[in-house]
Amino acid sequence: MKIYIKYNLKAACEKILQEQLDRLDLKYSLIGFGEVELKEVLSSEKLQELNTKLNNYSIEIVESHKSVLVQKIKNAIIEMVYMDEKLPNSKMSFYLAEKIGHSYGYISNLFTEVTYTSIAHFIALQKNERAKQLIITNQFTFTEIAWKLNYSSVAHFSNHFKDATGITPTAFQRIMKKRLDIPKK
Repeated sequence: MKIYIKYNLKAACEKILQEQLDRLDLKYSLIGFGEVELKEVLSSEKLQELNTKLNNYSIEIVESHKSVLVQKIKNAIIEMVYMDEKLPNSKMSFYLAEKIGHSYGYISNLFTEVTYTSIAHFIALQKNERAKQLIITNQFTFTEIAWKLNYSSVAHFSNHFKDATGITPTAFQRIMKKRLDIPKK
C-alpha cells in the first residue's frame, strides 16, 4: 500500500517544539517561525537536554548573535516560500529587510559571511525544493506552480528548475511517477 503525504513545515516544527518544551515542563511562548521565548532562565544542563532532544529532529538551538540573525533570515525565506498561497509580489530584498528589521545590504553581507552563499542562492534552493514538493503532490499544473513561486512564466520556472536540478520539471515529474509506481517488495 502506498500513501502520499502533504505536510506543513512550519506546523510540524511548531508541534515538535511544543512537545519537547512541554516534556521538560518549561514555560514558553512560540513567537514566530524558529523563535521561542522562555519564561524562565534555564540551567546549562536543562538547555543541553533541550538541545539534545531537538537535535533528534535536526533542530538546533542557535546561540551567537550572527547565527541567530542568519537563522531568522533563513526562517523568513522558508516561511515565505512555503506559504500556502503565492509568494509576495514585492522584491525579496524589501520583504526580508522589513521582516528582519535591518537593511538588505547588512543582512545580505552577514548571510554571505556566515553561510558562504548568497541570499538569492538560498531562495532559489528553497523555491526548487518547494517546486519538487508541489510537483510530487500532482495537485498543481506547472503554470500554477510557476505562479505560486512568483516566476514570470512557466518557461522562466522551467529554466530555473533545470539549471538547479539538471532536468526539466516534466522529466522530474516522470521520474517521480515511475519511482512512486514501483511496487515495494
